[in-house]
Amino acid sequence: MTLQGTAARWDRALFDAVARRHWPGADRVLPRLGRAANHGVLWGGTALAIAAFGSAPARKAALRASASLALASATINTIGKWSVRRARPLLDGVPAVRQLSRQPQTTSFPSGHSASAFAFATGLALHAPALGAAVAPVAASVAFSRVYTGVHYPSDVAVGAALGVAAGFAVRRIAQRLEGARAVPGDEPDAVDAPALPDGEGLVVVVNAGSGSAAAAGLDVLRDRLPKAEVVECDGPDLRRELDAAAGRAAVLGVCGGDGTVNAAATAALQAGLPLAVFPGGTLNHFSLDLGLTGAEETCRAVAEGRAVKVGVGRFTPGPEPVEPVGRVEPGAAADPGPGAAGGPLAAVAAGLDPVVADGYDPVAASGSARPGYFLNTFSIGAYPELLRHRLHWAPRIGGGPAMVLAAWRVLRTQRPVRLRLAGRPRNVWLLFAGNGTYHGTGAAPRRRDSLAEALLDVRLVHGGGRPGPRLIAAAFAGPLSRSPVHTATRLAHLRIDDVPPGTPLAYDGEYARAPQSLVVDTLPHALTVYRHG
Repeated sequence: MTLQGTAARWDRALFDAVARRHWPGADRVLPRLGRAANHGVLWGGTALAIAAFGSAPARKAALRASASLALASATINTIGKWSVRRARPLLDGVPAVRQLSRQPQTTSFPSGHSASAFAFATGLALHAPALGAAVAPVAASVAFSRVYTGVHYPSDVAVGAALGVAAGFAVRRIAQRLEGARAVPGDEPDAVDAPALPDGEGLVVVVNAGSGSAAAAGLDVLRDRLPKAEVVECDGPDLRRELDAAAGRAAVLGVCGGDGTVNAAATAALQAGLPLAVFPGGTLNHFSLDLGLTGAEETCRAVAEGRAVKVGVGRFTPGPEPVEPVGRVEPGAAADPGPGAAGGPLAAVAAGLDPVVADGYDPVAASGSARPGYFLNTFSIGAYPELLRHRLHWAPRIGGGPAMVLAAWRVLRTQRPVRLRLAGRPRNVWLLFAGNGTYHGTGAAPRRRDSLAEALLDVRLVHGGGRPGPRLIAAAFAGPLSRSPVHTATRLAHLRIDDVPPGTPLAYDGEYARAPQSLVVDTLPHALTVYRHG
């Protein structure tokens, strides 16, 4: 007998053994579980639940898991099913109570249900191990149900599961390559005075536990590469206190978290005159990617060798007055707004934004305050801060995903333009956006910056009038220095904002605060030293 014949005989023998065996309780559970997984419904529902109630890293993991399922399903139902046209097993020995009411009409090899189940579980486990461990038994049960109900041979299931696992790893590899292509270092000048810490002594890294654990962020690499570095994990409410304390005893301040966490660390580093080491640990990591950082390994190498660059920092004066999100409960939210969120052309003068800046201009003196706030990515007034305010209000009660949808719906229905003065001229705006450097690309979120040393604000203005939705969408797909009747986009060295209505919120790097009545937005060229290799 040939090897193929022997394998087929063992495959059938194992199928018959499962059919003969009585499994208490399985007759009621496994057929229903298999039906629930038809067309990926079970896994789609799981992904939606994670998106609605999970953390930001969990939502990212659910997205990757869904992409893995899609890849596995597409591969199985095209190449797989049509390459090996194996007939379905005969059901003679399978108890009628187990058999499906509607038998599949496609070929048997390999099992699409098994591939989808293991692709989803693998994609989830690679990015959120705890969630992956919770889903894995369900995935295994779905795969086993295909043999139990008599629609697949064991080898169909085994090969399908293996292809699902391969799809999960393939999606992770694709995502890593895309991030690598996105993270292209710019032309920021070298910081020759950055200290080299070969063993990490003098480095204190503060980890925002709300963005995930240190291990999940890859900081186990830090402990291997820089064993004398100090790692402090804390929750969000303690973040600023821990950063200030770390800055008081560190030679280099490190941070692991999302863009809001990195903003807080950059503020502490600026105030203490320290270089900053960024370990990407958020969902979007705009600043890290624009800097050219994709993981902890690169940051460790840069710190050990003393390789760093000087980057510009956005500043608004006076600084933020943090408030709890209160008031009417409304809908919204999105990721950090981006240049795309408010776009449009028109020259600065035509927009009423005076681009002329005299030498010696002092925004601190002009604003009457010595306490500025800083942003590494974006600053905004108008629709997006309202979205953020309402999302923060609802997220603890119903989860981040539903809160985002609810907030967006409410704001688009009830938001009114903000009336203020820009560069001395009265304006009605749906959204005022200022980026720290010029953003390129179109869409509703920031895309990319070619340089973090540009020392100019990317200013986007969506004019008031009409309904906010169409105008914001139109602006989202306009680039820098573009023009339309509904928006303006230009680049400025500084911008003065006056007559801001009391209680108007502002947002900076995803953080929320109350805007002062008057403020100045500008940039600090080459103000912050940040470690980057290459």
